[in-house]
Amino acid sequence: MRLKEKYLKYYQKLLFILEELDAICAYDQAINDDEIPFEEAIAEIEKKRS
Repeated sequence: MRLKEKYLKYYQKLLFILEELDAICAYDQAINDDEIPFEEAIAEIEKKRS
């Protein structure tokens, strides 16, 4: 019985780590989707200031 509990805890920890990894991947994907070149960002800022 103790061995089952040990493996269950190990399995739960693996699931937690996989969920964290999935969240990190989703965050990275979201960050990359909105990426624009620096020059374009500066031009947009300057346009808004005028």
